[in-house]
Amino acid sequence: MPKVSYEVDERGAAFVTLDSPETRNALSDALLDELLDALERAGDDDAVRVVVIGSSHERIFSAGGDLKAFASDRPTIEKYAGLDRFPRLYETIGGMGKPVICAAGGDVLAGAFGLALACDLIIAKEGVRFGCPEINVGVFPFMISALIYRNVPRMRANQLMMTGEPIDATEAERMDVVNAVVPAAEFDDTVREWAHRIAAKSPLLMRLGKDAINATRDQSLPDALSSLRSQLALAFTTEDIGEGVAAFKEKREPVWRMR
Repeated sequence: MPKVSYEVDERGAAFVTLDSPETRNALSDALLDELLDALERAGDDDAVRVVVIGSSHERIFSAGGDLKAFASDRPTIEKYAGLDRFPRLYETIGGMGKPVICAAGGDVLAGAFGLALACDLIIAKEGVRFGCPEINVGVFPFMISALIYRNVPRMRANQLMMTGEPIDATEAERMDVVNAVVPAAEFDDTVREWAHRIAAKSPLLMRLGKDAINATRDQSLPDALSSLRSQLALAFTTEDIGEGVAAFKEKREPVWRMR
């Protein structure tokens, strides 16, 4: 059975859903391969303007890495080779040129916390938890520590990784780790509304913008400003900027030309 489902609605929102409830959406090699395929499919589809990663499980977004695989007796070199899926996943999300929303409708744990932080926006259902419980079973969150340190204040990042104790969605919002916390009854509608609001923006300028962010986030300020100046000059050459300004002046919805 497929472990990831894929659907695109009429407004350009691709819904990529983790669908392995019997494993609590453990990030096994098989599930990660399907997730990567789905994201690449969305990235290649011109009809897709925004991607939403969610879960079919009512209480768990994902429990993180497949602990059974970690503790298996497979050769170490084979385990090591399989770990390339995590960096490929995070780099795919960053480099696909389309906004990606994490719809955290259940607990986001271990490697899944890294997946959520790799996304551009996180919308969380009230009561869900975010955390790194790996240390409780003798594993350190090596791969996702790079993402945690880029998104969470240092001392709180250390607390999450070294104690294994989670934080709830309200605390995550206070720390600016999530964008919005939504009551359960409103969660699905809110996620769809955010997705459609973003899908209505210029896909071309959104791609240029996300690519610029991805390329400059770790650069020095002078290097980043130089690169961003070039990207802004490139944006001036697009027809969508002219259409956006004209639509604003004429008080109408823009018709993006995507060129």
